Amino acid sequence: MPQRHRAPLILRWRDQDNPLPQRVIRGTRRPGAPAWHELHSSAQDRPASDQPFDFSAAIQRLVLDIATRSADFRHLEVPRILVSATQTRARSRNGLQARVTPLRFARGALTRQRRGVPYHIQRYFLGEREYLYVMTFCLPRYLDQDFEQKFVTLFHELYHISPAFDGDLRRHEGRCQFHTPRQRDYDRRMVEYAREYLAGKPDPDLHRFLRLDFGQLQQHYGAVTSIVVPRPKMVPLVGPYAAAAKVTTP
Repeated sequence: MPQRHRAPLILRWRDQDNPLPQRVIRGTRRPGAPAWHELHSSAQDRPASDQPFDFSAAIQRLVLDIATRSADFRHLEVPRILVSATQTRARSRNGLQARVTPLRFARGALTRQRRGVPYHIQRYFLGEREYLYVMTFCLPRYLDQDFEQKFVTLFHELYHISPAFDGDLRRHEGRCQFHTPRQRDYDRRMVEYAREYLAGKPDPDLHRFLRLDFGQLQQHYGAVTSIVVPRPKMVPLVGPYAAAAKVTTP
């Protein structure tokens, strides 16, 4: 009988000898024709690049600017948010666009009880820096939304992050812990956040890439790459895991 793979309690990468895994994202549809304003006011103006487009780095730069400019997002410690992607296979633009996975339980706890069994969330490190959230985008699907919807999706995911920035998600009163009971009001507020940010006239180079769909970015840069990491697992602290958790928990 094959031995069952044991998920590690800690995943650690390093800048030099074990960097975060970067992958080329494959397209699922033909490139779209750019709109007139995109041809004249976006990255399409520039000569084709000989470097692939780094989606994770672009999103991280944009989020850093949002955290600087938008008062309700200043609690974000952007270097501790791991921006990742997952490859979509269906050509449809409908479906999950992005998600935020917390790396802590309620109030920042590393463990929680479930049916009498303690569970430990996997911990992700780059060198000595520990990530508290993994923000994952479904590509190419996310990039095939229109410009405003990409921004709204981004704010939607950032708003899920706890104001305490303790690795937990923002929680609301009532049955809808992670979304307010009034979904329309929630969605409307995310649109307002996006428009307020753009009204502040941020550097257009930070969000220029969002004016292009996946195929256009791929055509311009030759390839679109992103950090791709596994989704964090909840590990039951039984057997050898129980002893390992005592070592990894501060």
